[in-house]
Amino acid sequence: MSATLFAVQTLNGLQLGILLFLIAAGLTLVFGVMDFINLAHGVQYMLGAYLAVAGYAITGTFWGAMLIALVGALVVGLLLEVLIFRHLYDRDHLDQVLATFGVILFLNEAVKVIWGAAPLTLPMPGLLSGSIEIMDGLLYPVYRIALIVAGLAVAALLYALVSKTRAGMLVRAGATNAPMVSALGVDIRRLFMLVFGFGTMLAGFAGILAAPILVVEPGMGDNLLILAFVVIVIGGIGSIRGAFLAALIVGLVDTLGRGFATDIAKLLLSPSAANDVGPAIASMLIYILMAGVLFFRPTGLFPVRGG
Repeated sequence: MSATLFAVQTLNGLQLGILLFLIAAGLTLVFGVMDFINLAHGVQYMLGAYLAVAGYAITGTFWGAMLIALVGALVVGLLLEVLIFRHLYDRDHLDQVLATFGVILFLNEAVKVIWGAAPLTLPMPGLLSGSIEIMDGLLYPVYRIALIVAGLAVAALLYALVSKTRAGMLVRAGATNAPMVSALGVDIRRLFMLVFGFGTMLAGFAGILAAPILVVEPGMGDNLLILAFVVIVIGGIGSIRGAFLAALIVGLVDTLGRGFATDIAKLLLSPSAANDVGPAIASMLIYILMAGVLFFRPTGLFPVRGG
């Protein structure tokens, strides 16, 4: 295990953690404020990537594509909220799960009809192309570093909005006791619509950032949605601070585990056995972590009353 490889995998883990946070932030607020399980939140990540590809075809620039994709993700998210999701708020969780799963299937097929099933790519912005030397012998892509920095900036902005503004106070109060906030005269449905719209933009932003380094394809958000749920369970439902720290932890554990689990297993097992056991253990690490957190902290590391 070389120091260079460890550094690369650590940066990759931070990158994954940032993408998970952008998806989990909106998801945890929606779940925390309205107790609404939205399995379709992952498709907002996918739509952000596809809309960025479409925006690039129109504008010819990455930044123009980002603007179009952010506005498009917001519009699509608000349309889904008005047409479908708001009719599910008073239904039980099983109905919410079934309905939002149906939305996943519909939108995954819709992007195939509109853009085709073949994977697409979004060109990287020229300003952020190339690599930079992080340490002796380690060149790391500038775009990936910019992705991490952009995610950290969004996290800081979101924390300030939730912690320091009146709207953020209402969101935190709604996550703690939505009926009381509604009784005080706050239109909780309008509050939720704003939270939902902002959450879809964050998920879309994650898709935009991921598009130049990952393939854009139908269903690309499904696996990340599962990881996002792991993040909000570990961090504490409704907690932005919890979602941020848990996302970084999950990103690092998953990436470092997949990178080094086999090598560590070889210290205890034969090479052939380690090659079988290592990947299996690596794929389970985040779920083992979640189980451990739930055993000792059933409400998560940073429950909303403290987050």
